[in-house]
Amino acid sequence: MLKKKLSNTEFRLMQGFMRLVDHVYPHVPGRAESFGVKPGQTVVDYGCGPGRYTVEFARLVGEGGRVFAVDLVEVALQETRKKLEAAGHENYELALAHGYDSGLADSIADIVFAIDMFHHIEDADAFLREVVRISKPEGKLILSGGHMLRSTVKAKIAASGLWSIAQESNLFLAYKKLDIPGC
Repeated sequence: MLKKKLSNTEFRLMQGFMRLVDHVYPHVPGRAESFGVKPGQTVVDYGCGPGRYTVEFARLVGEGGRVFAVDLVEVALQETRKKLEAAGHENYELALAHGYDSGLADSIADIVFAIDMFHHIEDADAFLREVVRISKPEGKLILSGGHMLRSTVKAKIAASGLWSIAQESNLFLAYKKLDIPGC
């Protein structure tokens, strides 16, 4: 489970703070482009929050691609839907997670994003196993931000034995799925 599931009030406060940050420093579109999303890909925005990145991913994958927005908080998915509809996107699906179970099909994602949310994960192994399950064999995991030391993030992912680092930048860590029988 997560350390603590956000209440609707906590979510609204976080959303308000993100709006302020985005107004002062509108970095989301450029940051999303730096991740290397390509037209036609299927991406998962795991822990999508209010959909700031989901909308950008929908734009980047285009009509031939698909975006899955996953969150534990129903109001987060409602806000994400509003943003996607306002932007005119139809290439998305919303998924209400139950614990670490995203409810998504096996092997669907080219890229799974965990943007500013990994610090909320209590059982990193359970989360990373779920990401392996929904990722294609050549799938990637991209983590960015959060309130956890990068060295701690890297240690938790290395300890899982499921992912190896493929790219590291000042904005994100990209991992490739290891070829493990049964995964």
